Amino acid sequence: MPILAIRHVTTYHYKKPVAFGEHRMMLRPRDDHDQKLLESELTITPEPSELCWTRDGFGNHVAIARFASRASELRFDSTIRVDHEPAGLRPAEIETSARTYPFAYAAEDQPDLARFLAPLSPDPRLDRWAAGFLDPDGSADTGDLLINMTRTIRRTFRHVGRHEKGTQDPIQTLALGSGSCRDLAVLLIAALRSLGIAARFVSGYLNLADDDDDHVSGGNTHAWVQVYVPGPGWIDVDPSSGLVGNQNLVRVAVVREPREAIPLQGTWIGSASDRLDMKVAVKVTAAHAGAGNGTGRR
Repeated sequence: MPILAIRHVTTYHYKKPVAFGEHRMMLRPRDDHDQKLLESELTITPEPSELCWTRDGFGNHVAIARFASRASELRFDSTIRVDHEPAGLRPAEIETSARTYPFAYAAEDQPDLARFLAPLSPDPRLDRWAAGFLDPDGSADTGDLLINMTRTIRRTFRHVGRHEKGTQDPIQTLALGSGSCRDLAVLLIAALRSLGIAARFVSGYLNLADDDDDHVSGGNTHAWVQVYVPGPGWIDVDPSSGLVGNQNLVRVAVVREPREAIPLQGTWIGSASDRLDMKVAVKVTAAHAGAGNGTGRR
C-alpha cells in the first residue's frame, strides 16, 4: 500500500495586525478501513492560545483554534501521512438482494441512512435525468447504474474551477452543463437520492500522478460522493474523474451536505480594507509502505 504525504498550507495576509476569532479546521484525514492516518502535524502562526481536537457526529476530526495575539499574517500548515489502500467496486460483494435496482435497505440500516436519503433538491427535471439511467421497466444492474451515472457526468459535464463560496443548485448544474468538483458531487448526490439510494458528500484530497514517475507530484483539495451499497457498504464515486472506487482519493470528511465539510473557516476583527489576500497550497507525494511508519500528532 502506498504512503501518501500531504502538505496543505493556508495563509491569510492583512495590511496591519488584526485580532482573530475562533477558527474551525477539518484537515486531518479519517481513519477508515482503507486508509490509516500515520502522522499528523499542524503548525499555526501565530500560535493559538488554545487548540482543541474533537470529532463531529460523523466521526470526522475537527480542530478548534482560539487566539490571544494580533498579527498581520495567519498561517495554517498541515502535514499528514496516510497509509492508503486503493480499492474499487467489486460486484460480487454486493448482496444478492441489492444487485438489481430498485432494492430496499435492511430495516436495521434505515435509521442510520435516513439523513443520507433525504431529497437534496426535489425537482421533476432532476427526477427525469436520474430515471434516464434506468431500463424501460425502471430497473438496472446496481453496479452498472453507479458506474454509468458517474461516467456520464465526467463525460458530458465540464469540470471548472469555481472560487465562489457554496455550491450550485443541481438544477443549475444540469442547465449549465458544468460545475466545480463540489457542484458535480452535489448533482450526483441529488440524483441518487431521487432514486432512493443513500449518498453523502465527501471532502478531502486528490493526488495527481506524474506520468514520468512512479511517485505522485501535485494534488489539491477535492470533493466527491459516497454511496451506500448493501454488502460492500460505503463506496467512493468521483463524478469529476468518472471513477468508482477510492483511487487517488484521501477522505477527510463525510457529511450530509457541503457546508458541513469546509476545510478551514474562522473570523477576524478589523476593517474590511485590512484583508489583503488568502493563499492556499496543496502538495501530495507518494512513497512505498516501507519508507518509514513513524506516528505522531499535534
